[in-house]
Amino acid sequence: MPEFEYTARSASGQLKRGTLVTRDEVDLERKLQERNLVLTSSAVRRKKLKAGGWLTKFQSVPMVQRMFFTQYLHVMIRAGFSIARALDTLAQQTNSKYFRTVIHEIRSDVEAGISFSKSLAKHPRVFSELYVNMVAAGEASGKLDEVLERLAEKMKKDHGLIAKVKGALTYPIIIIIVMIAVAILMTVVVIPKLSEIFAESGSALPLATRILIGFSNFLVHHGWLAVIAVIVLLAGLLRLVHTARGRSSVDGLLLRTPIIGPIIQKISLARFSRSLSSLLQTSIPIIDAFSIISRTMGNTRYRQALEQTGNSLKTGSSIAKNMGQFPRLFPPLATQMISIGEESGSLDTIAGELATFYEDEVDQTMSNLSSIIEPILMLLLGLGVAGMAISVILPIYSLAQQIG
Repeated sequence: MPEFEYTARSASGQLKRGTLVTRDEVDLERKLQERNLVLTSSAVRRKKLKAGGWLTKFQSVPMVQRMFFTQYLHVMIRAGFSIARALDTLAQQTNSKYFRTVIHEIRSDVEAGISFSKSLAKHPRVFSELYVNMVAAGEASGKLDEVLERLAEKMKKDHGLIAKVKGALTYPIIIIIVMIAVAILMTVVVIPKLSEIFAESGSALPLATRILIGFSNFLVHHGWLAVIAVIVLLAGLLRLVHTARGRSSVDGLLLRTPIIGPIIQKISLARFSRSLSSLLQTSIPIIDAFSIISRTMGNTRYRQALEQTGNSLKTGSSIAKNMGQFPRLFPPLATQMISIGEESGSLDTIAGELATFYEDEVDQTMSNLSSIIEPILMLLLGLGVAGMAISVILPIYSLAQQIG
């Protein structure tokens, strides 16, 4: 028989919660009446894996699922659903077993009297600090449905940015992988056969050919060393990135890299502006808003700049003035628009317009990225093919002259 979780009220109106194994809800209601309790809500208790288990370290919830969860929750709450009932419905519609477990735990916490925002905060791998704080502000103001609508809109914008970047980078990455694969195939399969012919001829080989043959022999006979070297290099880079100083250095280098740097800057500014607008619209204090946003920024340099700006605001300093101290991160347009927003008292609206501007900039840049990168890739491909061709053709030409 199923085990039911129930809430009921006693004759004095006191709320009781518990579990009971019965045939169905009718039998549950009858048994509670025998205890002088009136059933108010019930649900079948599900056997579940605790969402905080060690297995969840390898699990995540895609942004698309979180976005639809937020959007549907907004619609259901606006339609008059209780949070617990809405969560139960959404859990049944979720395909991800892990996300379903998380939603069930949140629903259980809400039914136990814990606030929705605190229930969300127990799952930081699924719901960011910004998400939790906006929900908390919505609960405090009684406008949770409006806050969820803003969150869903923000998540759509973020997802759109990520999708555009991934879509624009797919083609160049595929081309680079193919180039590397062809180069390795030529070096390991074709060059060794040609080197045997050159060795039999006994003729002197050009320097470029000797280098190519040497590299080919190394890969054929000691390729495992190259694999180990690549693994060690990648492991060292990953370890470097996971240190505060190393991550800051890498992020700073990326911001100064041609093509990549401006894209990272525009994406960071778009996300910062959108987050600032969303938080201010939920009446979260400006200092808290900067503290929250700084912890959600992917680039360390932006995170440090926003942390410093947030700390300076505590002394009464203006946002624009502090942002102006980081001209590489915040261009004059962003600083001036933030300044206008401060002076006019419409910072949330100005930040939203700034976010839209940079989102359009990212869209335009991503649309033109292929036309920018394609000539560079073709140039690299041409240089590689030319170098290999010269290394192979010169000794063949010399050999043909000797035979002639």
